[in-house]
Amino acid sequence: MARNKHPEVTVERILQAARRLFLEKGYEQTTIQDIVDNLDGLTKGAVYHHFRSKEEIFDALGDKLFFDSNPFDAVRDRTDLTALEKIREVIRLHAANGEYRALTVQGMPLLKNPRILSNMIDTNRRLISPLWLTLIEEGQRDGSIPTQYPKELSELMPLMTNLYLSPDLFPGGPAELARRFRCICAMLEALGLPLLDGELEALAGEYFCQISGAE
Repeated sequence: MARNKHPEVTVERILQAARRLFLEKGYEQTTIQDIVDNLDGLTKGAVYHHFRSKEEIFDALGDKLFFDSNPFDAVRDRTDLTALEKIREVIRLHAANGEYRALTVQGMPLLKNPRILSNMIDTNRRLISPLWLTLIEEGQRDGSIPTQYPKELSELMPLMTNLYLSPDLFPGGPAELARRFRCICAMLEALGLPLLDGELEALAGEYFCQISGAE
């Protein structure tokens, strides 16, 4: 059998087909066979060559959607914002990514899968925390983030927001999630990162209503 000389093309096709189906039908209603049927001749074996499961496809798709419209890239060179304002803008831009947000809501139950949870934590550690660290250290220099714990904050932020605010891991409705969010922000402020403002609190409230309604 001829070796696939362009595996990245096949992976892209699989992710694009999965993206359409997850958004149209929902994650739970989409099967591997549905994805295969939308790949114009690719076999199920070809899909399993690149991804071991539907969960792994979903995980890879989430990473792709994030990095294709990376909000950190959008603020990196802006000179009209302090580093603290850049961090708030990153969160706003991330919340405005409708497709990513819709898939995040669908994928909440997958965090109960130890492999998916482990992959998410590893991605945060290797790829996301360094992006936060760059902005936090910039904030130390411009005076907007007076912290003594830049690295620790960069590691804590994705852990607290992705895990503690997941109702599938820590059950709770919108009011309880909002209280947890304010608790996280109070801890960050005590460590020198005064993140919370009215707009972010409102965005968080909308998101908590959305993910609670999806349970």
